[in-house]
Amino acid sequence: MKNRRSFLRKTFLTAGTLSLSSFFQKSLAEDISDAMINLNRLSPEAAAQDEELWARIRQAYTTSPTIINLNNGGVSPQPKVVQDAANRYYTYANEAPSYYMWRVLDQGREPLRAKLADLAGTSPDELAINRNTTEAVNTVIFGLNLKKGDEVILTKYDYPNMMNAWRQRERRDGIVLKWLDLDIPTDDNDAVVEKFKAAITPKTKVFHITHIINWTGHIMPVKALCDVARANNIYSVVDGAHSFAHLDFKISDFGCDFFGTSLHKWLCAPFGTGMLYAKKDKIKDVWPLLASPEGQEDNIRKFENIGTRSFAIEQAIASAIDFHNAIGSARKEARLKYLKTYWVDKVKDIDKVNFYSSMNPEYTGALFNFGIEGKDAGPVHNDIFRTHKIHSSPVKYEQVNGPRITPHVYTSKYDLDRLCEAIELSAKS
Repeated sequence: MKNRRSFLRKTFLTAGTLSLSSFFQKSLAEDISDAMINLNRLSPEAAAQDEELWARIRQAYTTSPTIINLNNGGVSPQPKVVQDAANRYYTYANEAPSYYMWRVLDQGREPLRAKLADLAGTSPDELAINRNTTEAVNTVIFGLNLKKGDEVILTKYDYPNMMNAWRQRERRDGIVLKWLDLDIPTDDNDAVVEKFKAAITPKTKVFHITHIINWTGHIMPVKALCDVARANNIYSVVDGAHSFAHLDFKISDFGCDFFGTSLHKWLCAPFGTGMLYAKKDKIKDVWPLLASPEGQEDNIRKFENIGTRSFAIEQAIASAIDFHNAIGSARKEARLKYLKTYWVDKVKDIDKVNFYSSMNPEYTGALFNFGIEGKDAGPVHNDIFRTHKIHSSPVKYEQVNGPRITPHVYTSKYDLDRLCEAIELSAKS
């Protein structure tokens, strides 16, 4: 614990000294550091409810004081230390780009890979650094050796970019897509697993699994589905866009073959950062989207041959990991679920309000979708922004018809009280 406190003080005091010159800003950095230290003295459950500490941690962000951003599931803001790191590296690279980018900053990729692997619970040789979940998962979708008639099992609630990628393979290669419908909301993992199992035939080659469904926040039974896939010699491809650094888990917990995620969502890393996990013995089974040199067939780095990239934002991922670790994965998950439960409990009895997400914390994290009877998602979304300047994400898709709400660690109970007021006004109007 003493070493952890020293690390936290050093991290935030250094950030304050390097990037913020005034006495006020240095004092602010000290206060954030102190709040992190005190947070780590508490259990996840106790930490989740300590508003004073979270209010101090909120000061690490540069978010708008007037617009309440409850669409963190789209893209999350970065703490100031992450912004400063990216800006510092960018300025540094511009002194002599081809020298500093390739001969200096590029040398940080392997230490960053190791840092990500530690957070993910994998080997560094199983992680590729890329730009987002779409790039990561599309690499697998288009890279697997599938032939005409091979079957892929997926659901109607997967992410559009992934569904479109599979449809393109269907048109191009003649593979067969087997679409499963889901009951929304559901608290029955066994029923979900049985739907996947019932769809298996001797031609089934892939399970496409969305860890947290982006429309509703439903947490899928990933491990159970991966177990079924492995028992039937089926590839498991997991879309973890909304789960990584949101829920407290390790990728290795699932036994999946592939896992893709964005780091600019819940990890609060720079915009346009992501990663791909491929189980060591499955790397050779996937062609890279962009050609790699011969001899890299079983090397995870074959998925990183994109030419010139943004070295600055890539290296700043490390600062986002430090910030996340300073809070702790378990404390972060507990806080996010606490915030979700706080506002959901306050509006659940309002007339005409209904939910498209489960209230059971086993099945949802921070991401939650509500609707108002008689109103489409768009008008409700517009109502809560017009009256209380609350930014959300309207969803009208399949059985879902309401705004998606995604708070983050900088969100206060005051913000959520305003949300509840706005929902009640919209329901009455």
